[in-house]
Amino acid sequence: MIKIIVATHRKNSLSQRIAQIYQGILATSAVQSEILNLRELPHDFVFSALFEQNGKNPAFNAFHEKVKSGSKFVFIVPEYNGSFPGVLKAFIDGMSYPNTFKNKKCALVGISSGVGGGGIALSHLTDIFHYLGMHVLALKPKLAKIEDNLSDNLLTNRLYMELLQTQAEMLIDF
Repeated sequence: MIKIIVATHRKNSLSQRIAQIYQGILATSAVQSEILNLRELPHDFVFSALFEQNGKNPAFNAFHEKVKSGSKFVFIVPEYNGSFPGVLKAFIDGMSYPNTFKNKKCALVGISSGVGGGGIALSHLTDIFHYLGMHVLALKPKLAKIEDNLSDNLLTNRLYMELLQTQAEMLIDF
């Protein structure tokens, strides 16, 4: 089962919509997936589940177990201030080091309102995952000007859909 991580805690995020589209792509290949939305993390997890509080927050522990049990991931990563959301970094910091991500595989999808498609965010995240021993798929679609290319929860940009489909196929075989 592939775990799709919505890498923001913003309400009604576009990342959630892209995650649902990606899940549909995987379903057409008969691949099971589960969407894990960082919005579902306990609101106080930075203080109640990290460092000396590790293991003490049952809600965070359940989320952590879902991630820990996965072997392949897709991270839908919105660009925030030239990088990725801080909640994603805090979430990664809460995972057991290095075992949660070591020798596992992931695909990254960047989205942005601007023209970069989250490229710098994906670069930062790739460096972190390499440090943690995770294998990152080389194809990293960067979906720029996402609001202009999304309508009624559908990607209207044919190239973006083709990139996501190609990446999904590569991840399945990865």
